[in-house]
Amino acid sequence: MEDGVAARRLSCIMRHLHPLPSDDGSSSGRYYEVVPTSGSDGIGKQEDGGKSGDRERVILVVGAGDATGGAIAKKFASEGYTACLVRRQASKMDQLVQDIIDGGGKAHAFGVDARDEDQVVALVEHIEKDIGEIQVLVFNIGANVNFPILETTSRVYRKVWEMASFAGFLAGREVAKHMVGRGNGTIIFTGATASVRGGSGFAAFAGAKFSLRALAQAMARELGPKGIHVAHLIVDGPIHTQWTRGIVKESGQEPDALLEKQGFVNPSDVGDLYWYVHKQPKSAWTHELDMRPWIEKW
Repeated sequence: MEDGVAARRLSCIMRHLHPLPSDDGSSSGRYYEVVPTSGSDGIGKQEDGGKSGDRERVILVVGAGDATGGAIAKKFASEGYTACLVRRQASKMDQLVQDIIDGGGKAHAFGVDARDEDQVVALVEHIEKDIGEIQVLVFNIGANVNFPILETTSRVYRKVWEMASFAGFLAGREVAKHMVGRGNGTIIFTGATASVRGGSGFAAFAGAKFSLRALAQAMARELGPKGIHVAHLIVDGPIHTQWTRGIVKESGQEPDALLEKQGFVNPSDVGDLYWYVHKQPKSAWTHELDMRPWIEKW
């Protein structure tokens, strides 16, 4: 398969995830915060009257999508954390930001390419300096693609690794620099079935998720004695989204029937589990937790 064809196929499959950068590698190199009000350009402004320099308890969600990442952000915001949300396109988080604000929480949305080291460094420094202490990092970028190995180009493999693994390293390292100085903090990496089992057609995805799991283990062993709780949470089952409903239907099943049987992972339940892990006492930390619907085969 030619690179151009593979790129188009990858773009189609990942339409629900962060878009890929341009082929020439260019990037705006700019992060910004979205204020969901009409007529605002959203650049360099804060939500809901927040003052520069206010110290808040912050959860940084890298990969704040409409399902899992959004549910995690809402849960922590409901518990008093300021949610800092990251996707490539900040405008895609307008509704999530508004939902958090409507629920009485605080939220900031940033358009950041999480694979770009300079952008990640600048983002973390900005949050720590102008918003508050990042007490929780959730790295939630997916990059789930399926390609036969003979059709997997180097570009596809590299991009999936960059999104699902390298970006996790960047975010984890930068946040850890601040957490270590304070002697506390929680870093949670979202895993998948492919984190522990490489399935047919998932060489790129499994390679990236295995890598992320190894990163989580290494960081947990290094940072645990310094007071930082590093965990790897595996979602082993379909999360209830419009995208997964479409996949279920294509497989010959009826999504509503599966939902009625509680055969989907409920995003809000995932949010509750992340909160549970974050609140664990130091005497009983979980490093790895796997979750799946009761009818899921494993």
